[in-house]
Amino acid sequence: MFRGQKVMLDKDLAGLYGVTTKRLNEQVQRNIGRFPADFMFQLNDEETKVLRSQIATSKKGRGGRRYNPYVFTEQGVVILSSVLRSKRAVEVNIAIMRTFVQLRRILADNALLRRKIEAMERKYDEKFQLVFEVLGHMVKVDKKPKKPFGFHSKKTKKR
Repeated sequence: MFRGQKVMLDKDLAGLYGVTTKRLNEQVQRNIGRFPADFMFQLNDEETKVLRSQIATSKKGRGGRRYNPYVFTEQGVVILSSVLRSKRAVEVNIAIMRTFVQLRRILADNALLRRKIEAMERKYDEKFQLVFEVLGHMVKVDKKPKKPFGFHSKKTKKR
């Protein structure tokens, strides 16, 4: 996690998409307009130093990386799949598109279901309101005092 965002290294994404890191970064530079700062950014020297201390990465100099790595957010990973032309990148891009279409259908179905439930609530609220009114009339308390019943002595007759 860098700059408050979950990210993936260019090197790791290159492996996932079946291309070299060099090729991945070339394609990013050719399509830089598709990668705003919240999709992809290059680590600064301090962040790279922290990264090297956390995982085994090559040291600067002979045979190692000579520049700070790029990292990609979730959105950057998606855009990257549309920029790269490897078989794996195309498969990922197709899977992402299918997932979005399926998600949109699910949301549309949920909206329809929500409308049906709301209509049923209105319908039954009206019917239950009528039932409660009828019950209210049936249970209405008479205000007339009731005559006492049972045996009464002369002393208890007055109430």
